[in-house]
Amino acid sequence: MSPKIAVVYYSSTGNVHQLARAVAEGAEKAGAEVRLRRVPELAPDAAIDANPAWREHVEATRDLEVATLDDLSWADAYAFGTPTRFGNVAAQLKQFLDTTGGLWQQGVFADKPATAFVSAHNTHGGNESTLLALYNTMHHWGSLIVSPGFTDPVVYGAGGNPYGTAHPSGAGEPGENVLAAARYQGERLTTVTARLAAGAARA
Repeated sequence: MSPKIAVVYYSSTGNVHQLARAVAEGAEKAGAEVRLRRVPELAPDAAIDANPAWREHVEATRDLEVATLDDLSWADAYAFGTPTRFGNVAAQLKQFLDTTGGLWQQGVFADKPATAFVSAHNTHGGNESTLLALYNTMHHWGSLIVSPGFTDPVVYGAGGNPYGTAHPSGAGEPGENVLAAARYQGERLTTVTARLAAGAARA
């Protein structure tokens, strides 16, 4: 049976969106059934309109399905993406995660693999601290963190972040090296999820 992967993310100007699509592609290539979902935009129009790239991305992704708690209940594993905000998770994704208390109490997330990916303006602009902050939620859920580590050369090609794919957006849109790392991360998440399911079936 194919692992079910929910790729849930927030993106303001599109960089994390591209990473999310790459993670989804990698998961699908590895045999997963994937739901790619964005969380709702919370920023006021005045803030969005002040940045043309932000407004362009909002309009371009209006038809992409919005994440729901049902997507989390459905999934066997999770990949979460966010831009970094002062070294922390963007409010839009955090607000969605803060609605998951009921599912957490039901044990929905326990023992399910989870991974994360991020983007900051600078290489050292808070990417790692944002990943670690995002993983705090997964620790509370009782999920199993599946970071890429240094398990494939593509991780080094994308800057060598063992916690998750991270893109320095000040350099422009994600290049093929970063997208390849994101695809690998989705593939790794799927492979680990499938192995856990196979082990549980034999138990």
